[in-house]
Amino acid sequence: MGKDQPASILVVDDHPAAVELLRRNLEAADYRVFAAGGLEEAVRLLGRIPVDLVVTDLRMPRGGGLELIRHVRENLGDTEVMLVTGYATIEGAVEAVKAGAAEYLVKPYTDQELLDAVARSLARLRLRKTAHGAPAGDAPPGLIGESEVMRQVYSQIAKAASTTATVLISGESGTGKELVARAIHYAGPRRSAPFVPVSCGAIPESLLESELFGHVKGAFTGAVHNRAGFFQTAEHGTIFLDEISETTPSTQMKLLRVLQDREIYMVGSSRARRVDVRVLAATNKDLAQLVAKDAFREDLFYRVNVLTIEIPPLRARGEDILLLAAHFCEKYSEELGKPKLRFADGALRGLLEYHWPGNVRELQNLIQRLVVMKEGEFVDVPDLPSPMRSAPAPAGEDGRSLAQVEADHIGAVLAGARGNKSQAAKILGIDRKTLYEKIRRYGIGGRQQATPASKLW
Repeated sequence: MGKDQPASILVVDDHPAAVELLRRNLEAADYRVFAAGGLEEAVRLLGRIPVDLVVTDLRMPRGGGLELIRHVRENLGDTEVMLVTGYATIEGAVEAVKAGAAEYLVKPYTDQELLDAVARSLARLRLRKTAHGAPAGDAPPGLIGESEVMRQVYSQIAKAASTTATVLISGESGTGKELVARAIHYAGPRRSAPFVPVSCGAIPESLLESELFGHVKGAFTGAVHNRAGFFQTAEHGTIFLDEISETTPSTQMKLLRVLQDREIYMVGSSRARRVDVRVLAATNKDLAQLVAKDAFREDLFYRVNVLTIEIPPLRARGEDILLLAAHFCEKYSEELGKPKLRFADGALRGLLEYHWPGNVRELQNLIQRLVVMKEGEFVDVPDLPSPMRSAPAPAGEDGRSLAQVEADHIGAVLAGARGNKSQAAKILGIDRKTLYEKIRRYGIGGRQQATPASKLW
C-alpha cells in the first residue's frame, strides 16, 4: 500500500460466486484483488504475495476464517484482516476481535457497507504502519514529519537557506523552532561556520547586551578583561535569537543597528566593530500585536520579518504525531537498553486526539517517561496520562469518529462530483494535493466510483 499504489486485498471464500461478487466490487473501487478458495490456498498465496488486507469468510471446509486470522497475526505484521459471515453472533464477533480481526461484516451487506469496512481496515493498517514507520526521506536533518503542513515548512527552509536574508521563525513553544533554524543554517553556504543559539528570555536583562555584544575591561564591576559576545563567536556563521520578543528596548535598538549597519558596540566601548553574521530570530508571540502595543520596536520588526516561517502546532500535524512517537521510542529504547514500546490502537488514537499544548517537547517527554517507567513493552490506554485517556474522541451522534466523519464526507463529495477530484477539492475548500493526501490517509481510494459501479442496492 504505497503512496501511489492501490491497496492489495486477498478475498478468501469457498463459494466462487461470493469470491466473484467481492472481486467485482473491490476492483471497481480501484483495489488490487487476489482470490483463494480456502485456508490452505490462502496461506500459500500469502507466502508469495504481500497483501494489505485479507477479507475472509468465517466458515469454510478444511479450516475457517479464525484460523486464517491467527495465521496472519502470527506471521504477517503488515497485513490487516476482515471477517465476513452469515452467522452473526455476539460470541462470534468477540472471538473474531480477540483473534485480531479489524472488522466483522455480517451478510447480507450493501456494497457501500463493504467498501466502508475495507476503508476502515486499511486506515487502521496505515495507523499501525505509521506508528512504527520511518521519518520522511525528504525532511531536513533533525526534522520528522510527512504531513502537508510540514512539507510546506521544508520548502520554506530550502528557500531561506539559499538566501542571506533575515528569517523570523514563529510558532508555539515546543514546536521545534531551533531545529528549523539549524536546518536553514546547515543547508546554506555558512554551514561550515558556527551556529550560535541564544535564548534571549533565559538571560537576565542586565547581562543580555554583554552576552550578545561582548564587553571591554572595566565596563562594569567584575569586567576584569575583554570578553567577546555571541555575535563575535558567530562570525561568518549564524546567530539564532530565540524569544526575541523578550528583549528590552535598549537591546532592540542595538539589534537594529546590527541588522542595518552590520556593526556592534561592545559594552563599555565607543568603537564600532564590523561583524559578518546571519541573523535568524524566533518568537512564540505575535510580534505585530506587540508592535501595536508599543512593546516591540516597529523598525526592528520589519528588519527581522524579511522572511517568515510559521511552525504548525503538533495537533495540526495529524499522523506526524505517530512518526515522532516512533522516533522517540527508538531513541530512548536504545539509550536505556529497553525493548521498543508497542502501542495498542486505542493508545494510538489517544495520542492522535490529544491537544498537545506542549507540542513536540511534551510528546518527547511522554515517550521518555513511558520507556523508563513501563514494566512491559505494550502500551494501552490506561498507561497514558489521564488527560489523554479522558480526551474526548470527537464523534457524532452516530458514534463515528471525526476521522470517519471526514472520510465519509469526502467520499460523498467525490461521488457527487462523479470522481472529479478538482471539482471535489473546490467544493471541500482544499487544494488537490491536500485532497489526494486525505484520500490516501483514509484509504478511500476509489470509493467515489462505488455508487455508479454498484447495482445491487
